[in-house]
Amino acid sequence: MKKSSLIKALFLDIGGVLLTDGWGQVSRKLAAKAFNLNPEEFESRHNQAFSTYELGKLTIEEYLSRVVFYEKQPFTPAQFRKFMFAQSKPHPEMIKLVSKLKARYGLKVAVVSNEAREINSYRIRKFKLDDFVDFFISSCFVHLRKPDADIFRIALDIAQVPANQVVYIENLMMFVQVAEDLGIRGICHKDYKSTCVKLASFGLEVEE
Repeated sequence: MKKSSLIKALFLDIGGVLLTDGWGQVSRKLAAKAFNLNPEEFESRHNQAFSTYELGKLTIEEYLSRVVFYEKQPFTPAQFRKFMFAQSKPHPEMIKLVSKLKARYGLKVAVVSNEAREINSYRIRKFKLDDFVDFFISSCFVHLRKPDADIFRIALDIAQVPANQVVYIENLMMFVQVAEDLGIRGICHKDYKSTCVKLASFGLEVEE
């Protein structure tokens, strides 16, 4: 028998919550070293192109052609893409936590995330996120990026749950605050234990 709760939905970020970042600064530094790229030029070109890529307006091939393959390289785009995807690692305890909460309270679970299409799709498949996530409000699908509050409004419209009955778990405080401005209850995720404590304060407990 499912437990009852005032909270009816969980909204989650992926990078920093369920998984490591998809293509964060640490990964890009590793890539610059592994492929002998000029780190300053690589980062500058990334910063100029990545927001458009995350909005779903560039393919990964177009992104890489602007950031890496604007000049001849001794490696292939396929080799570089393989490295990019390999940077994603799971946070198993958080995946298990969300799955248990969904089962116990009958929660709707939605991802609200800034991710590029190919990285996002790989991560969903690789880590079977669709086993427990009901819908994905990814920037590449809806062409909006956090901190634009409209991405949360879309999530609320699709979930059909009042904002005050939603908890959003995110590792960046600014994005938590944007959600809270809409009436969503926010948790700035630091680690598994502290997030469990905060969830319990909203009436979501895994253990008796």
